[in-house]
Formats: sequence, C-alpha cells, structure tokens
Amino acid sequence: MALRNSVPASPPIFPTMSRKFKKGYFVRGEFVAEGSERDLELKRELKGSDEQSRTELKRESTELQELGEDLLTLRADLMARLDLSDKLKDAVAEAKRITNFEGKRRQMQFIGKLMRKIDPDGIYNIRAALAEQHNGSARENYALHQAELWRDRLIAEDDAFGEWLTQSPDTDTQQLRALIRQARKDAKPERPGEALRHGRAYRDIFQLVRAHLLGHDDTGASGETP
Repeated sequence: MALRNSVPASPPIFPTMSRKFKKGYFVRGEFVAEGSERDLELKRELKGSDEQSRTELKRESTELQELGEDLLTLRADLMARLDLSDKLKDAVAEAKRITNFEGKRRQMQFIGKLMRKIDPDGIYNIRAALAEQHNGSARENYALHQAELWRDRLIAEDDAFGEWLTQSPDTDTQQLRALIRQARKDAKPERPGEALRHGRAYRDIFQLVRAHLLGHDDTGASGETP
C-alpha cells in the first residue's frame, strides 16, 4: 500500500537555453554591440577622423593650386631648372596667355590638378626656386654686396684699381679706367656745399664688377644699382 506522505518527485530538469549574442563587431579584441554607447562613441570618432582627412586634403589641394599660380611668375631660367612634365609646362604657358577670367580660373584648376601629381621632392624644388627668385641666391647677394664695395673703392682709391686687376685680370682695363675717370668727374659738385652726384659711369662700374664676380662675360648684367 503506497504511503500518502511520500515526497513528491522533483520536476524534470530542462537544459538552460543560451542567450543569443547581440549584433556587433570586434575592435582590437573588444566586442562592441551595435547601438551601445561604445558603438556610438567609435562612430563619432570615425566621423571626426573622416572630416579631418577631408579638411586636410582640401587645404593641401588649395596650397598646391596657389603654388601653381606662383609658377606663372617664375623666371624662365629658374623654370628651366625644374623637372616639370611637358603637360604642366604647357599648361602654365597657356595660363599666361589667357585673359578671360573664367577661362583663366578653369586653367588654374587644371594646373592645380597637375600639381597634385608631383612628388614631395618636386614640390620642394618649386618652392626653393620661388624663394630664390624672391630673395636672390646667396651667391648673387654676396656678389651684389661685393660689387658695391669695389665700386666705391675704385672711385675713391687709386690703389684699388691694381687690386681689382689682380683679382680679375681679364677685365677690360681701358674701359674700367675710362669709367672711373668719368665717375670721379661726375661726383665733383659744381658749387661748394652741393651733395655728390652719381652719373651713368657710377652705375656702369657696378654692373661691370658685378658681372665679373658672377662670372658673366658681358657687362650688361641685369640688376639695379643700389
């Protein structure tokens, strides 16, 4: 006869259902659930990075187009030293000829596009050439300063003529002597108390000396007398 107070049988044990993983992705070993605070934070960072990249690219593009505009002002001798593509050289030459505003604007955009294809060394060389044109090379600046000193000495000191010939024996001595005589004559005031005057001979001595210092064969080197 069955006992009435028997312990009831334990309920059947069912296996626990595993929780489904949320949708997400891994970042450096970290699982990031979609829609989580971490997910939103990473998306904000990515958006900011993209915006910064676009801003930097736009700034770089603008700088290169402005550099291309500066190429239009570069002297021919400095331009010839640059290793530029024929397409860019032709584009620069064409831009110089265009007078229509809209046509000029489109041409400069095209030049900017070509500038973006130049490697960093090429861009550096362009900047260096523009800087040389603006400031003058160290050699030219030195020659300019020395030419001023020699001009003043040749006019003021008799011994300076011999010193100059020792340094530059290929000088046309007859021409230089004539220029010195004329410069001294021009410098004499017509009336007492008048300031010294400088005529053409004064400028020609400077040009002659400067040309020799730079190794030029002619005395008509470009450059203004200070």
